[in-house]
Amino acid sequence: MKAKNTPEKTNLHPRNQDRFGYNFTELIKNLPNLQQFVTTNENQIETIDFSNPDAVKALNKALLIDHFDIQNWDIPQDYLCPPIPGRADYIHYIADLLATANNGIIPEGDAVQGLDIGVGANCIYPIIGNSTYGWSFVATDIDENAIQNCKKIIAANPNLIDAISLQMQTESRFIFKNIITPEDRFTFTICNPPFHGSQEDASKSALRKVNNLETRNLENKSAKPILNFGGQNTELWYKGGELGFIVQMIYESAKYPLQCLWFTTLVSKKENLSSIYKTLDKVNAVEIKTIDMAQGQKTSRIVAWTFMTIAQQKDWSFEN
Repeated sequence: MKAKNTPEKTNLHPRNQDRFGYNFTELIKNLPNLQQFVTTNENQIETIDFSNPDAVKALNKALLIDHFDIQNWDIPQDYLCPPIPGRADYIHYIADLLATANNGIIPEGDAVQGLDIGVGANCIYPIIGNSTYGWSFVATDIDENAIQNCKKIIAANPNLIDAISLQMQTESRFIFKNIITPEDRFTFTICNPPFHGSQEDASKSALRKVNNLETRNLENKSAKPILNFGGQNTELWYKGGELGFIVQMIYESAKYPLQCLWFTTLVSKKENLSSIYKTLDKVNAVEIKTIDMAQGQKTSRIVAWTFMTIAQQKDWSFEN
């Protein structure tokens, strides 16, 4: 349902359930606790204070109940609390990408298997992909606490138990090594790579975000900055930053050319695209696609690549 007085967010994917804003009336029915965080802004539109971590988590819980039938979800303190609309967009764009090899039809069902690199403690991509399209997932991380929290989420939501398997990456310098076995066939990979090159850079960026939110929050001038974004070291930074992580991913992907239809990753920094394209050329990627995304003030893009010819893509089976 369309939220009151909320214009259509045309930068979101057409199938995104939040394209017309948040319907707080319905969300509060699903999670009454959300009510305490909802206010009305100067445009008479209901919203929350996005610099408040408790408000952001409550909104996420309500969205997961309302959109994806996830009744029990939580994350530990200081772990990333991802924006649901942006994560959903990534899933929808992957669905469109897969349709190009399936006569224009989005493939659904558990035979479509995604590999989530760096699932974090929130398990968001597998949740959305399974709920929306019935896909199955292998989800990996190098953080044992993140894996354990995902196990709790899956166990608390029976519909996820057979759909998502978790795997610990025991060597942090690798992406696909130790994860993809000779028997595996993944329809796609998905990844939101660490953005920063060091812990110091990550901390500075988080403080800038909070200060920007606080500056815009005219009703909360006296409040102290709160790090609502959270994030552990493994979620926020990697030696070499986003580019270093993605370049490593590309080189490793070339070792599994026929075991995955599409490799994909988010790319937040536009200036990294040139180096990414050069690396993809080095490993002889057959096809490369760049898909623009935008949520609010933030712009990003998905870079996808495959080592399969058009004929091989058409021969890929989306059924068991």
